[in-house]
Amino acid sequence: MDYLIIGLVAFSASALTFFSGFGLGTLLLPAFALFFPTPTALLATGTVHLLNNLFKGTLVRKMVDWSTVLRFGLPAVPSAILGAYLLTYMSARSASVVIGVVLIAFSLLELQSWFQRLTFPKKYIPLGGILTGFMGGLSGQQGALRSMFLLKSDFDSQKYIATGVLIAVLIDISRLPTYIIGLTGLSQQITTHEIAIVSFGTVCALAGALLGAKYMKKTTINSLRYVVAGLMFIIGFLLIAGYIGK
Repeated sequence: MDYLIIGLVAFSASALTFFSGFGLGTLLLPAFALFFPTPTALLATGTVHLLNNLFKGTLVRKMVDWSTVLRFGLPAVPSAILGAYLLTYMSARSASVVIGVVLIAFSLLELQSWFQRLTFPKKYIPLGGILTGFMGGLSGQQGALRSMFLLKSDFDSQKYIATGVLIAVLIDISRLPTYIIGLTGLSQQITTHEIAIVSFGTVCALAGALLGAKYMKKTTINSLRYVVAGLMFIIGFLLIAGYIGK
């Protein structure tokens, strides 16, 4: 059952969120939290997220705006490490509550029309990197914030996707080692079964990315927004209540 759920979520989320630039981590985290403690689920989600974005990067690498990657991504690196470092001081229960609160907050914001229209001038791109990196490290939720800052950059869809992918890679590379080093005993607790599930989820996500690159259209973003928001709210409540992520 664990392979089936994680495989389906990884494949479908990767395909559906290819053009939105965010959503894979949001949808995949609760799937892992059904079977793993929250810190392990966050590490597993981040691993799949990183490998999937590395693969996506090979598909869209020619459209990357490198100046934006540097202005946004470089400030994001230390803040992602800081967010991840703070998480390592929390118990699994505290991490579940923090991530649950963040998910519920973003789910409610996603349904607000003013939030959907919210963007920031280009001069705030470094600030966007700091905020996005910190939230990515602390809760794994980085895509929505990143998109709000990049949408003001006047990119076409391909450049928007490609640039966002490279920024996400920088944040993931920064936060994952911090999780592994800082979460006491986490590396010793990871089992062969968990590694196999993460590997399977990664393969499914890569297959979904291929499908998304070929067939999915930008018109899926608005409808996907409500699906993602609803799932974020439900999973946030379940994490806070202690039903998953134990």
